[in-house]
Amino acid sequence: MSIHVLGVIVLGLVFLLGTLRPVNIGTFALIGSFVLGVAFVGESPKEVVAGFPGDVFVLLVGVTYLFGLAATNGTLEWIVEKVAGLIRGRRALVPWLLFLFSSLPTLAGALGPAGVAMLAPPCLKLAEKYRINRRLAALMVMHGSCAGNFSPLNGLAVVAQSAADTNGIHVSSVALFLGNYGYNLVLAVVIYLVFGGITLMRDGSLIRVQNREAAVLAGGGPQKIATASRSMSEDNIADAVNSSLRLDQILTMVAILGVVVLALGFDFDLGFIALTAAALLHCLFVQRFQGAEKKIVWSVVLLICGVMTLVAAMQRYGTIEWVGSGIGNIGTPLLTAFVLCLVGAITSAFGSSAGLIGILVPLAVPFIAQGSISATWVIVALSVSATVVDAMPFSSVGALTLSNTPEVERPKMLKFMLVWGSCMVVTAPIFTWLAFILPGW
Repeated sequence: MSIHVLGVIVLGLVFLLGTLRPVNIGTFALIGSFVLGVAFVGESPKEVVAGFPGDVFVLLVGVTYLFGLAATNGTLEWIVEKVAGLIRGRRALVPWLLFLFSSLPTLAGALGPAGVAMLAPPCLKLAEKYRINRRLAALMVMHGSCAGNFSPLNGLAVVAQSAADTNGIHVSSVALFLGNYGYNLVLAVVIYLVFGGITLMRDGSLIRVQNREAAVLAGGGPQKIATASRSMSEDNIADAVNSSLRLDQILTMVAILGVVVLALGFDFDLGFIALTAAALLHCLFVQRFQGAEKKIVWSVVLLICGVMTLVAAMQRYGTIEWVGSGIGNIGTPLLTAFVLCLVGAITSAFGSSAGLIGILVPLAVPFIAQGSISATWVIVALSVSATVVDAMPFSSVGALTLSNTPEVERPKMLKFMLVWGSCMVVTAPIFTWLAFILPGW
């Protein structure tokens, strides 16, 4: 049996076991790398771990550590409530705030599971205060998180770019980010219209009219009428956040902003800058950040680094190129691209989108090298197809959102997420193919 066939078998077993058993896929991937390299290729253990992505490890740990601090000392919750107070009771805007808030951590570099773990509780609490449809709120949180997945600072973008660069493929980071963000934004518009957004807009208009009429009947002047038309009928939380920021919270926001500026504006290494900022904050305010290191999403770090180590080994052995060439020989380029998107969506729905990105890009390289379709748009379509299905309850993002649903409503939410996630699996390959691949053919 050739090493290529063995590599494919090992890769399949890694994802199968990681899906069926409660053991991190990254663990199986590291074991698979060792077995393939030492037992069948004759590499030493040092040669096997040479493919371990140290830069990605530092990036994931540093960013999630910094945002973990912001969640622990209440900075993220303060921001959510403070900004929510500015909308002055306009319920129709709340779902869009949820989308925006959920996208901020991933835009700044955190992975989707980390962002949802930190912001799902305050976001869903905010939705409950405003009596927002729970399905609408949950979908806005999940797809908001997905929208920021491929920002230039995000770990998934780094994984996709690294895989492309290693194989000599140029991918536009701007197109990758905007393509993914745009797709999720369009989805958010559909979600808003289908799951109660129109009702929220109608209710908001009705409430403002009723308040204005009440003010007129009470003989109020123009100022009183204006104030009444802006208020909410019952749960106005415009003034809910009156507390001032503590020093540790101010420095936390300064640190996050500084890290983003240094990484984007001055090309500093994001991982080490974030790790340094987090460590300094933790040293200065030990009591405020107790247990913050537990918010580092070690399971995701292990998953991504383990899978990337296995893929690096398979690339050294030529297995990835061998499989990719086989996929490229399916038929027409357009059909091949669609099959890749379909495989990405189906596999990611029951596995890990984060781990899958590092596999899909190298597999697509031989097909991309034919030059029939733009490399950038193929990678964009693959990336969106593999991550937009994170609304499935089997994914980390979906599971974390589901866990923040009240227990009595969890069975109904589980069924709804299964239906919605299945729709994403079916529609994502079709729409990404139509939107990104077909125009670039």
